[in-house]
Formats: sequence, C-alpha cells, structure tokens
Amino acid sequence: MAIGATVHTFEIELADVDRGVYESLSLRVARHPSETAPFMMTRVLAYCLEYAEGVDFGQGIAGTEEPAVMVKDLTGRIVTWIEIGQPEAERLHRGSRLADRTAVYTHRDPAKVLAGWEGKKIYGREDIVLTSFDPGFIEDTAAQIERRNALTASVTDGHLYLEINGTSADTALHRHPLA
Repeated sequence: MAIGATVHTFEIELADVDRGVYESLSLRVARHPSETAPFMMTRVLAYCLEYAEGVDFGQGIAGTEEPAVMVKDLTGRIVTWIEIGQPEAERLHRGSRLADRTAVYTHRDPAKVLAGWEGKKIYGREDIVLTSFDPGFIEDTAAQIERRNALTASVTDGHLYLEINGTSADTALHRHPLA
C-alpha cells in the first residue's frame, strides 16, 4: 500500500516591503513522501516571495504539466511559471513559452544548477532568474517544520527575515540571471 501525502498547515504573515505586498495567508501544503523538507520549505517560500492574486501550488509530482508554484490570471492561463530545485532545461523551456514570466527558486548550490542548464535550449533564457538563499538557510528553517506552522516572512532590500515556529533566521535573496 502506498503512503499518502502529509498535510502541513502554515499560518503566514507576509510583509514584502520590496514589492508592497502585505498579506495574512493560511496554506495547506501536501508533502509527498518523496519530497524533502528543504524542497517543501523552498516551495512555501517561493509561494510567499511570488505572492500575487491567482498564486497557487501545482499538483506536485502527480502533475507533470504544471510547475511547483504558479500564478494564473482570471481566465486560468498561467502568467508566472515557478519551478523549485533544479528543474530540467526542457521544463524551463516549456514553461517560459507558456507563461509571461518564469522564475526558479533553489535550495541547492546555484552554480551547479546553472551549470546544468549551460548549452541547453531554454526559451527566454535572458528573462529567467534563479533565486537562491544563503548556504544552510533552507536546511535550518526546514528543520523547524511541524504539521502546524506559524511563519512570519519579511522582505526588505533583497533580504528575507523569517520566523518559523519561534525560530528566527535571515538570508540574502541571491538573484542569478540565466543569460
């Protein structure tokens, strides 16, 4: 018998001063047994850092036609395609052709992620940005994840200040253009 996903709840206070976004969010995040805690933490942070009307999680590993996180317009068209980790170049190529904007958030070494895409065909490469965090930040914050989580995220001047379940951490948001 297959093991099902574990549902985690996140009560989030988001203050993204850089974008002028201030929201209180309640998220239910399904974590598949094959999904690591750092991947899920990166997925939740990408949701927050890309928060806009129409933001939603993709179907995860069950939905190969959708990104991990996306923003849809009122017609249901994906306008922002957001990948997590180290997606294949083909996924980025496809996503950037379908959406107005494509972004990647990674919990991995950004130099290795970028090297994996070198020489590969990626539509709109010059407009795609890879965002990474300080070494150890994702692993440290992911270790704090419980089934029910209280998270406060503040972004100012390209720096993320995070409190998760009473533990504080901060990181620079490192932006790496693909081109």
